[in-house]
Amino acid sequence: DLKTVNYHGFLYFFIVLTKDLDDNIMLCSIILKTLFILREFFLLFMIDFKKKMQELEKLESRNQANQLNDELLINNPKRKKITTYIIIFSVIILVFSGKIIMSSQSASDWVSEIGFLNKIRKLVPAQERQLVGEENDRINILLLGMGGAKHEGGFLTDTIILASLKPSTKQAALISIPRDLTAPASGWRKINSVNAYAEQKEPGSGGPATAAAISELLQEPITYFIRVDFTGFERIIDEIGGVEINVENSFDDYTYPIAGQEDNPNYYSRFEHLHFDAGWQKMNGSTALKYARSRHALGIEGSDFARAKRQQLLIEAVKNKLLSRQTLLNPSVLSKLVEEFNQDISTNLNVWEIIRLWNLTKDIKNEQVINKVLSDAPNGLLSPSIGEDGAYILIPRSGNFSEIRNMVQTIFDSAEISKKEIISPISEEASIFIANGTWITGLAGKTSLVLKDFNFEIIGTGNAVERNYEQTVVYDLSFGQKKEALTTIKKLTGATQAFNSPDWLNEYKKGEDKADFLLILGTDANQK
Repeated sequence: DLKTVNYHGFLYFFIVLTKDLDDNIMLCSIILKTLFILREFFLLFMIDFKKKMQELEKLESRNQANQLNDELLINNPKRKKITTYIIIFSVIILVFSGKIIMSSQSASDWVSEIGFLNKIRKLVPAQERQLVGEENDRINILLLGMGGAKHEGGFLTDTIILASLKPSTKQAALISIPRDLTAPASGWRKINSVNAYAEQKEPGSGGPATAAAISELLQEPITYFIRVDFTGFERIIDEIGGVEINVENSFDDYTYPIAGQEDNPNYYSRFEHLHFDAGWQKMNGSTALKYARSRHALGIEGSDFARAKRQQLLIEAVKNKLLSRQTLLNPSVLSKLVEEFNQDISTNLNVWEIIRLWNLTKDIKNEQVINKVLSDAPNGLLSPSIGEDGAYILIPRSGNFSEIRNMVQTIFDSAEISKKEIISPISEEASIFIANGTWITGLAGKTSLVLKDFNFEIIGTGNAVERNYEQTVVYDLSFGQKKEALTTIKKLTGATQAFNSPDWLNEYKKGEDKADFLLILGTDANQK
């Protein structure tokens, strides 16, 4: 009876069998057969297990199903442990079968690669081994996204995100680093060029070089990296059946570039029109990639910083889908993911480290993830500037990286509380119109992103009648009816309440789309 087999003991038998393997072709043959049997065994068991889960879902009452599911996978430690081993062992078998059993290698060729078996033999105690940084309760992994060899400038890292884990509290942090940031670590070039220059000198060195540069910049040790090209990322999303994304804002992008049409004589044929509606959307790989890469949307989504927030949402959605039951219990999907992993993803994580990482992250919920975006928003830590070659760049607002390093290094500290935790989103409905009273481009749009996060309805953004404001001011057009909202505006923007009533303000009050508040940004807003 297959169900009575001691799975852990069976794997232990396999490991012992391979422990002292030299160039013995007979033993090699035995191991190949063992692997094949083991693979088929777990595929059968997973199918049986999946059928039971489907039967569970057919119960008449959702509460009864949840209760039975808890008893099956949560309240029964033994079965929970077996489930964990099934998933781990299945990954092992898929890797083996893809690389060995289904390959055209001869037995002698495979023996020469026995180092791979040594890695697998270390998987059982992997539960007790630690990742680098785990002893200090912080594991840093650099996530990199690039176009790939088939794209123009394909090795420039379009996405740079530092993912940090705190195992003791099951917390995670995603810190997006803009590609236009310049730093000594990149020779004062844009930070997204580090990967490209390294790849040009030595193929395959871009990931480690970028991790080293970001580590030097932030003064935070970054041992691991995961780099994926966009084609691979798109295919991975398709393999897991798409992802569910809660689109925060409706937006249009009329200049999203079409791959392969960069030199089309008809300029307008180089682009396509993207449109996304606010709310929950199911996206396939192509749509998700466009949602994450769109840079020229109209309104508040038309900035690199808004795009960084979308990328973080997408990463969380992909993580949730990868760790879902329908993915982990589907041998076909797992097999295709392993193949995709080998083709389009580069990383310095070993197999046991990936499994260890999975164990540490599988129970982290969305509310336990801290999201940060380095930006030049009113309360951001960066300022826009122009490089020596005339290109747009970002530099630290303080003149050095001390503020940024402090934010990164203390992101999990209880003493370091973000504004979102100090200031709660407003509980009343309140609308606001934001006017840029300076000549600083994009200031109103960036401020609107901050206020929207605190439940303000943004009626619109634009330029003020006069552009010489030094101090940010707010006009209360609700006449004291929404005190909570007014207090929150002052705290977030540092605005001073204005009581004078210029002629142009009287004209604004007559408008049909009159907001509860009118915020006019001064030059001080660019330094907050």
